[in-house]
Amino acid sequence: MSPRIGLDLQIILQAATQIADTEGIEAVTLASLAKKLKIRPPSLYNHVDGLHGLRKKLAIYGLEQLYNRLVQEAIGRSGDDAVRVLGKEYVAFARSHPGLYEATLLAPDPRDPEVQQAGSKIVDLAVRLMNAYGLEDEAAIHAVRGLRSILHGFASLEQRGGFGIPLDLDVSLSLLIDTFISGIDSMKQNGKLH
Repeated sequence: MSPRIGLDLQIILQAATQIADTEGIEAVTLASLAKKLKIRPPSLYNHVDGLHGLRKKLAIYGLEQLYNRLVQEAIGRSGDDAVRVLGKEYVAFARSHPGLYEATLLAPDPRDPEVQQAGSKIVDLAVRLMNAYGLEDEAAIHAVRGLRSILHGFASLEQRGGFGIPLDLDVSLSLLIDTFISGIDSMKQNGKLH
């Protein structure tokens, strides 16, 4: 059976993203996707290897979309400015694409080489930002892990309604990122990161 004219993986992933962002990642099934695209579910098998394959492709697509947004914002920036922009854009991505963001975390096999390659581009970008602080090798990775934990934690708590006090979340995020930056500076001054 040949693929439907006009239907390609990009269109499928965009439709899956819409479902995930509006109804949640669990709502992304072959049946719901076929219904949205107005096709029969077997037609999807010309582009993805079942639900497992769809989830893998969606995770990679999400990581690529996140990377593209981060790199676009980081161009021409370094140091504190770059970290602030990267942090705010990371959370903005999770806000604008909550289902797709969740898909990046729920890859069927996070050790899959294609998934790892897509994710490693984000890590490499963050490591380059840490290099501006003089952090290399293991120190840079530790700092990137810390930054990712902060940003993911903030995004996840926000998505789940964990911030009930009516204070500006963007101010909270800015303060959190600035605290991270101060921590990196403090660790460097105390010789704890080499």
